[in-house]
Amino acid sequence: MIKAISTAIPDCVELFPDIFPDSRGEFLESYNKQNLALVGITDDFIQDSVSVSKQYVLRGLHFQKAPFAQTKLVSVLEGEVFDVAVDLRKGSATYGKWISVVLTANTHNMLYIPAGFAHGFLALSEKVTFLYKIAGGYYNKENASGILWNDPTLNITWPLKGALPILSKQDKNLPLFIS
Repeated sequence: MIKAISTAIPDCVELFPDIFPDSRGEFLESYNKQNLALVGITDDFIQDSVSVSKQYVLRGLHFQKAPFAQTKLVSVLEGEVFDVAVDLRKGSATYGKWISVVLTANTHNMLYIPAGFAHGFLALSEKVTFLYKIAGGYYNKENASGILWNDPTLNITWPLKGALPILSKQDKNLPLFIS
C-alpha cells in the first residue's frame, strides 16, 4: 500500500510507500500502478529519468509547454533534496504559489506533481541520485521552458545555508515568473 498526504497545493501529493525492514535491510515497492490508483493517481508513466548531483546543485525550475506538458512522480534513490513545485495553471486558486517537500532515500517518500507545474530541487546531501517518472509528453526541446530559481515574485526559500547554488548555464538564464 501507499500513504498519500496532500500538500498546501492539493493536487501535489506526497506519497509514502510501505517499507518492510528485516535483518537483511528493507524492501518496498517504489511503483505500483494499482496502489497509486487507490489514491487517485492514474497517469500512464512513459519514461524514467535519473540525475546525479553533488551538494548544492540546484536543478530547475523546469516545465514543458502543452502539448508536451509532463506529470512527474519524483523520488530520491540516494541522499536528500529540497524539492519544489510551482503552480503555473492559470485560473487555479493556487496559481503562482509553490510547495516544498524534503525527499530522502531514508524515508523513500515521493512527490506527485501534475502537468502545469514547474519543478526543481536543491541537493542537500553530498551526493543525490534522483528519479523522475514521467507521464504525458516526452522531452521536447522546443517546448522546454523554466523560471529562474531565485525569482523575487515566487520568493522560494531555498535552504542554501549561505552557500551559492551550482547551476547549469541554462538554469542561470531562465526567465522570471510573469503572472
